[in-house]
Amino acid sequence: MKAGIFATITLLMIGLSSTSGAEEVLVIIKDFRFIPAEISIKSGQTVRWQNQEKRQYHSVWFEALGEEEPEDYLFPDDSYQRKFDQPGDYPYRCGPHPEMLGSIHVTN
Repeated sequence: MKAGIFATITLLMIGLSSTSGAEEVLVIIKDFRFIPAEISIKSGQTVRWQNQEKRQYHSVWFEALGEEEPEDYLFPDDSYQRKFDQPGDYPYRCGPHPEMLGSIHVTN
């Protein structure tokens, strides 16, 4: 069953990848992971994180950028989006689960 989920996610990511010119790229939160954990996008694109856990809450925290931990957690089926206008590397993590790491690479 997990293979089917990952195949669906892979196809979804192919459809939403930055090379397709899509304005929004989806990152799935599932099984205490960001899927995919690392993505590259073009300046001006938006990333949306979708919590697909059944019972667990998470957050998307850009701690390395000096930002405070978000007060609002993403509960199951919640999502959060952020537009990236400046090129650079944007590492992030889940506040409640520091082992969950991700990174956004933004290019011109």
